[in-house]
Amino acid sequence: MAAKLLEGKAIAQDIRERLRGRIEELTRQGTQPGLGVVLVGSDPASSTYVNAKERACEELGIKSVDHRLPEDTPETELLRIVDELNRDDTVHGILVQLPLPDQISADRVTMAIDPDKDVDGFHPVNLGRLLRGQECFWPCTPHGVLEILRAGGVKPEGKHAVIVGRSNIVGKPLATMLMQKNETGNATVTVCHTRTPDLSVYTRQADILIAAAGKAATVTGDMLKPGAVAIDVGVNRVDDATKKKGYRLVGDIDFASASEVASMITPVPGGVGPLTITMLLANTVLSAERHRERRGR
Repeated sequence: MAAKLLEGKAIAQDIRERLRGRIEELTRQGTQPGLGVVLVGSDPASSTYVNAKERACEELGIKSVDHRLPEDTPETELLRIVDELNRDDTVHGILVQLPLPDQISADRVTMAIDPDKDVDGFHPVNLGRLLRGQECFWPCTPHGVLEILRAGGVKPEGKHAVIVGRSNIVGKPLATMLMQKNETGNATVTVCHTRTPDLSVYTRQADILIAAAGKAATVTGDMLKPGAVAIDVGVNRVDDATKKKGYRLVGDIDFASASEVASMITPVPGGVGPLTITMLLANTVLSAERHRERRGR
């Protein structure tokens, strides 16, 4: 029996509809949520993401403050813009799109963002708060994974969750989120990576398998426990002469074989992807609400 599809687009749309009411209420009270985005260079994937973010902000009524800079922009100029956005009371969230050119340190730029405006959830202060189970901005893609599980009626509590990938963007924060003592956590978590021998030994134990390794077909159907929930975070280009662009997008999980074994599975594209921008917007709205509370207005 083929797995049930967990499609992110519908889940994202439902979350955006709920955000719309909060945005309208904030705006009525005189605080329009604002998101500042900085894009350095013209990386195609980054440009596509920023363009989609702009459309989403316009659709929901979020103020968008965008800075598009040339590839040779010096680090000092980028840090100046970040400082400007930090001090702008109409901007409640800041996103500096990665990757950055070689002349700019992503770590220095991330550290320069006000943690209270770090809606990507990448600042060490927010990551530290996350680890301690304190109030913070959850990183967008891991948060999207949890929203997909929630929408699918999958409760991590008591489940064995296996994450393939240990990046600072997905694997590490997601592991922390799944083991938290709350309704979206309480899972037993195993993190695998490129140095893990016999990967299938661990993936076959997973009630929930999340693949975020960045390599096509890292997980195949024979590596899954029958009935497992398979969440694919990967986005990879593979050559395909039948496509106009000469390639197609696939995930880290071999969809054809895995969908015959899993009980639920996310497609690529159309699975986790739509949730990433949506959770960025959700963090921006949350930041605006906190800002208004601090101001006592």
